[in-house]
Amino acid sequence: MQFYNLHTHNYTAKANVTELVNQYPDSFDESVPFWSIGVHPWRIDQQRIEDDFAVLENKLELPGCYAIGECGLDKRIETPLKEQLVVFERQLLLAEHYRKPVIIHCVAAFQEVIEIKKKLNITVPMIIHGFSKHMQVAESLVKNGFYISFGKYLLRNPDLEIVFKSMPDDKIFLETDTIEEEIYAVYELGAKYKNISTEQLKAKIEDNFNFVFGK
Repeated sequence: MQFYNLHTHNYTAKANVTELVNQYPDSFDESVPFWSIGVHPWRIDQQRIEDDFAVLENKLELPGCYAIGECGLDKRIETPLKEQLVVFERQLLLAEHYRKPVIIHCVAAFQEVIEIKKKLNITVPMIIHGFSKHMQVAESLVKNGFYISFGKYLLRNPDLEIVFKSMPDDKIFLETDTIEEEIYAVYELGAKYKNISTEQLKAKIEDNFNFVFGK
């Protein structure tokens, strides 16, 4: 049974790990077998935005593309939120058209992301990656149909134990993002928090992966 890493920037090619590697339209790596691709809010550049979207839409039809993202909203960067919204919504509409799940970067904008999902009537799975917030935010996301992926902050912040334990097993994923620790460490801690074996957690995550990505 595989370990599934929902979101990573570091392709390791380990035989027992299925890695969904984050890709950007302006720096696409053809050698990565499975990936997501999106315009990150940090990388919005109006000088190349149309080129980015042209590459994005072209790559969405390739078999290695599992999802759009990471994309989303970030209130702590200089790029105006209004500009981010246009780019984010455009990617969500592409996700809906191509029936691709969406991996979301969200900083201080959870209510906006929930409202956009409702406004655009997005029906494809939407996954908040790198979750680090409190129970109220997590419960609101799950109530509104989102999946939640845990990784770096699960390892770094003991307060997330109660959040992770309370999440429905069919709404969670695990990831490494940019951390040095390997995905095994995230699974080990997640299993401890859920009071189950690592193999049991692997089975649950695999079920979620197969359901969301149709694999």
